[in-house]
Amino acid sequence: MAVWDDLVGQTRVEEQLAAAARDADAFVTAHTAGEPGPEASKMTHAWLFIGPPGSGRATAARAFAAALQCVSPDRALGGTPGCGFCDGCHTALVGTHADVEVVRTDLLSIGVKETRDLVRRAQLSPAGGRWQVIVLEDADRLTEGAGNVLLKAVEEPAPRTVWLLCAPSLEDVLPTIRSRCRHLTLRTPPVDAVADVLIRRDGIEPEAAHAAARATQGHIDRARRLATDERARSRRSVVLKLPLRVEDIGGCLRAAQELVDAASEDAKQVAEEIDAKETEELKAALGAVQGGRMPRGTAGAMKELEERQKRRRTRTQRDSLDLALTDLTGFYRDVLALQLHSRTALANTDVRDALERIARDTTPERTLRRIEAVLACRKALDRNVAPLLAVEAMTMALRD
Repeated sequence: MAVWDDLVGQTRVEEQLAAAARDADAFVTAHTAGEPGPEASKMTHAWLFIGPPGSGRATAARAFAAALQCVSPDRALGGTPGCGFCDGCHTALVGTHADVEVVRTDLLSIGVKETRDLVRRAQLSPAGGRWQVIVLEDADRLTEGAGNVLLKAVEEPAPRTVWLLCAPSLEDVLPTIRSRCRHLTLRTPPVDAVADVLIRRDGIEPEAAHAAARATQGHIDRARRLATDERARSRRSVVLKLPLRVEDIGGCLRAAQELVDAASEDAKQVAEEIDAKETEELKAALGAVQGGRMPRGTAGAMKELEERQKRRRTRTQRDSLDLALTDLTGFYRDVLALQLHSRTALANTDVRDALERIARDTTPERTLRRIEAVLACRKALDRNVAPLLAVEAMTMALRD
């Protein structure tokens, strides 16, 4: 299986990356033999993968990283780098390659300290691979200071170092950084292509796979979660009932509270799974004595971990809320499609009765205002507005 097989519905991007990987391979081969590299090359030192959530930005970046490290002997016979089977490809894809650093964050932002560590790593020569590759999956979460630190490394890259940045859009990355990167734009995969992946690779029943792909409108990870996780299906069901519960002020406030409480419960579950393990591991590393008593001078490290865990809970809660708001947007999008007699396929066919009822009782103008209210809530959460306040404002607007 080639490394590109996980890129669903991204034929043009796959072709561009495969061509760059071939030129990169030719450059390293020539450099190793002491010969000049190719005069014209589709390879460059910094790439920016942009596309909507679910388009597979990080998947494409990791696949490219694997192709850059490919050591398959077939390359010498004209084969394309990125076989998916050799040691270079395999270790890069599973995250154990010494020269591929994949950075993702479960916090609200990536700060200066973490970015400086990355820049120092990028200055090193490849330990055993063909390139030193840094995959930054959440480039949109860089603080302004962190972005300025990264800029220097992107402007003056070390030899055989490649930066692969991922972000939802160009506007989410500092102009000075994006102007020094080659851009690759990914699109939302077709629903049928996502369903096919769920059937072939995850063994999901065709009916469930198509329903999940349709409900998530081509978002691969969400479709997989919806098809395999009963809790995800239950949460989605609750969210899709919200439009029928905002007929009075009391209903609006109760619905908002339940939505925020569900997101908080998600954050709590993640914390219970991860926080205790992290705390015990840090205590052991710091030399905790029997009974849990910590050595002197370690209180600062424990406090730093607690702050990090607190920020992660905040991020998890907001991600859960954002997922619910995405489902809500999809609901009203279906309502609008019915009102306008559009031929667009409905995403939420399992609640068609509710869609038809709201479409019949309201106007397209009101539906558009409701979609705008949901989008305004998402923006408010991005700006650190208190979650309950933002969601209450949204549910009150949905009542109008």
